Amino acid sequence: MAASKSRTSSFSRNISALPVSQVPEIKCGPNGTNLVSSGIPDLDKILGGGIPLGSLVIVMEDSKSPHHMFLLRNFMSQGLVHNQPLLYASPAKEPRAFLGTLSGPVASKDEKSREVETEQEKGLRIAWQYKKYFNESQQIHDEQRDVKTEFSNDFDLLKPLERRFLSSQRIDCISLYDSPDLVTLLDRCSSFLAQFPKSNSNISRIAIQSFCAPQCEYSNMEWEMLSFIRSLRGMIRSSNAVAIISFPPSTVSSSFSKRCQHFADTLLSVKAIQDDDKEMAKLLTGYKDMVGLLNVHKVARMNTQVPMILEATTFSIKVRRRRTVVLECLNQAPIDGSSGSSYSGSSSCSSGSSKIFDF
Repeated sequence: MAASKSRTSSFSRNISALPVSQVPEIKCGPNGTNLVSSGIPDLDKILGGGIPLGSLVIVMEDSKSPHHMFLLRNFMSQGLVHNQPLLYASPAKEPRAFLGTLSGPVASKDEKSREVETEQEKGLRIAWQYKKYFNESQQIHDEQRDVKTEFSNDFDLLKPLERRFLSSQRIDCISLYDSPDLVTLLDRCSSFLAQFPKSNSNISRIAIQSFCAPQCEYSNMEWEMLSFIRSLRGMIRSSNAVAIISFPPSTVSSSFSKRCQHFADTLLSVKAIQDDDKEMAKLLTGYKDMVGLLNVHKVARMNTQVPMILEATTFSIKVRRRRTVVLECLNQAPIDGSSGSSYSGSSSCSSGSSKIFDF
């Protein structure tokens, strides 16, 4: 009697070098997916925990506001803090100069207390021969001190990212200014991803800003741009990477914009708000503190066909204490005029009352 053949499946288990539990920049998601942070804790909660590895995020820009830069900067800063390689493409002539605008992580309570102790120690009266050795040991301690590794950091808009994160990383910057085609960009993305084998210890990020900007000569080649997005999405799928692309819908045709949105695993859009809209100010809480609006059109769902139902799809973009970016649900203004709460809070996203329905 012939030996029975073992039944095989087309699905294979992804065996990584390190368990996900030992990698602080990765979080286990539903259906066996691994998540990385977007750099904004509130956005991670909205997306179901973070951005799935192997997914493409597309952000539709607003011609009247640069609020998409909040998403790009925090996405890039979070990757650099986690020592993840970064490829950044921009229509600017010198894209590397943009790295100087990235924000640094907010100092934790331990770091703040350590800074206070350092100032007190420097104020002590120590003999000059001991003070010299004290300064040397303090310098070594400062060099060895590292930012606390967390899945998602809050980033201070007034604090630049430390130079050591920019100099010690594998960062590839590409200028799309006067670029005649997208072959070079696609080759750079392919070679960039090929450098890092697929494992939990090798996670890379790709950020492309204003992909369809008029400064690029290929901006009127819509089919070539769609082919690039499709090819990039396929490369991201087969690698341990995430990519984010922003584009201005106002500069392209509506048919191209719809096709581009179809390629996105996660689709977001930002919109400016008017400062003198008195009617809107009466309807929404904390309207005067809003700097823009974020709309969530699609959320990535890997390894499943069940869509994710959000409690809300429109959120206000606020800068808390002019330092950190927070997202809040749009709530109707109460009579007392109290402000809304961050998405990370316990309040609901729409109406405040809960009702029981009998079916």
